[in-house]
Amino acid sequence: MNTHVGLSAHLLAGQAGYRSAGINGYIYNLIRALPDVDADFSYTVMAGHQGHVPVHERLTVRRTPWSTEKPSRRIVWEQAIQPFALARVQPDLVHALAFVAPVANNIPTVVTVYDLSFIHYPNRLPAVRRLYLRTLARWSCRRAQRVIAISQSTADDVIATFGIPRANVDIAVPGVADEFRPLPQADVDTFRRQKGLPDRFILFVGTLEPRKNLPVLLRAYGRLPARDRAAVHLVLAGGKGWMFDDIFSTIDRLDLGDTVHLPGYLPAADLPLWYNAAEVFVYPSVFEGFGLPVIEAMACGTPAMVSDGSSLPEAAGDTGYRLPPDDVAAWSDALAHVIHDPDWRRAAGERARARAAQFTWTHTAAQTVASYRRALNRCQEDVHA
Repeated sequence: MNTHVGLSAHLLAGQAGYRSAGINGYIYNLIRALPDVDADFSYTVMAGHQGHVPVHERLTVRRTPWSTEKPSRRIVWEQAIQPFALARVQPDLVHALAFVAPVANNIPTVVTVYDLSFIHYPNRLPAVRRLYLRTLARWSCRRAQRVIAISQSTADDVIATFGIPRANVDIAVPGVADEFRPLPQADVDTFRRQKGLPDRFILFVGTLEPRKNLPVLLRAYGRLPARDRAAVHLVLAGGKGWMFDDIFSTIDRLDLGDTVHLPGYLPAADLPLWYNAAEVFVYPSVFEGFGLPVIEAMACGTPAMVSDGSSLPEAAGDTGYRLPPDDVAAWSDALAHVIHDPDWRRAAGERARARAAQFTWTHTAAQTVASYRRALNRCQEDVHA
């Protein structure tokens, strides 16, 4: 018997920018992979007017006539309009793909949680959005038949913070898209010339915000001898988030302006070339739901240096360096080793690529469908109890 799942996907973006990364990428790639995992399931995707939705014969798309990209409009849709949309669609199961399900809903529900940064780092969101998530995410997770976390670290956080029984929480880790792979050296060299990139550089990709811990990385880089910094530059790529002034002041204070570059947001289409061109990928973040840029870089054969906290060890494994997030000396010593040891870079790059191959969106979709089945089985058990 076919099972019909309603996918609440109003976070899907319609254009490039910081909204087209992170959670949007997870939602898009999951929806694209779901129909081919299990023929017993069909899907209705509920999206805003702006949302870019994958095409598949077992995906039906229902759009609102207006954009839900702004959080205020999305909140109104989720709570005031979505219940009526679900009544028309009549799915067997609802998957709230981003933290919150509608209060007025009696359909069995699965909720995906990416991280709890809105609780641990509340200043990164406007007050209304923060209050909405802090209140209704907890309520949605407690009421849902299943909660999906994108890492074991996030699962543990949801269990501890929201008081969810461990038996009700599943994990569906992100995958890596096929375009993240080693590219021909000639293509990488052409890209390097077009962008005016240095011959050797260390790369970070992510939003410029406090939890990315970039001042520690900058201080570690600043401890390197001037000749090492001149030989190997540091690129901090990503859009400005919030409270980013400390990053720029650290660059100025340590006089790193000649060898530290901030190119801003990188178009998604260019990311594989950036990863391939980099000598090493660094991610010193103190808190992540998973750390998708880490495995994207690793899939390109680029070794990774990450913080040893939160979810990042789950992404990087033992392929490269895992360092205490606040230990400037350890980061500096590791950077020096990476810069001067080509054999390590080569071996670590091979380990990184092999580990990244384990992360596929097909596997993510299979883990998600397994969660759907558990949710439906629980409903049947409740009916017969």
